[in-house]
Amino acid sequence: MTDFSDQERENQRIQEEAAAQYFSGLRRDEFQIAFTEAEIQARIQELATAIDRDYRHKELILVAMLKGSTHFLSDLSRAIGKAHIFDFIAVKERYQAIHPLQAHLELTKDLSLDIEGRDVLVLEEIVRTGYTTDFMIRHLEKKRPRSIKLAAFLCNPHQMLLDLPLRYVGFEVGFDPYVGYGLDYNEYGRSLPFIARLDPSIFKDVNLPNRRNRP
Repeated sequence: MTDFSDQERENQRIQEEAAAQYFSGLRRDEFQIAFTEAEIQARIQELATAIDRDYRHKELILVAMLKGSTHFLSDLSRAIGKAHIFDFIAVKERYQAIHPLQAHLELTKDLSLDIEGRDVLVLEEIVRTGYTTDFMIRHLEKKRPRSIKLAAFLCNPHQMLLDLPLRYVGFEVGFDPYVGYGLDYNEYGRSLPFIARLDPSIFKDVNLPNRRNRP
């Protein structure tokens, strides 16, 4: 991994102060910067270098899951030197009153591009159990691409329950909740340039901007 200078450590301190202001209802020991903006961008460059090498002679299409993967797509797409195109897909979890703990997955936005015979790289901001990602990949396979691989910026390998075509991982994480760089709590926090780890015991009580949490 990349070594970081005193200036970058100072930048981390500044980001921690920014996080403290954003999560104004939390004590300082209830959140922690897991990955700074500098660490994120350094890892993006490493991933882009690997993708450029692996897809050098292939027709690359990036497919990002809305909404969380948009930051990952934006940075990675600009870092990849090889010419490529991208598209979006969206899957929604719906819960029914009779089975409140069992989610029904529903495709809410399909691709606009034709991926038949092309090499697809799916981008996810985080992979945990893998159920949603697997649902999306199975749908894409019906479109007969030449290949499908997966790039997850964050991944918990100990939580994964399915065999996914996982080719690239930004960082491995644990079971804690994370916010920032596309990851959200009740839709808040996606725009943060860093990723913060929240204490699971207070996750439902996070005091976000405007002093409100959506149900």
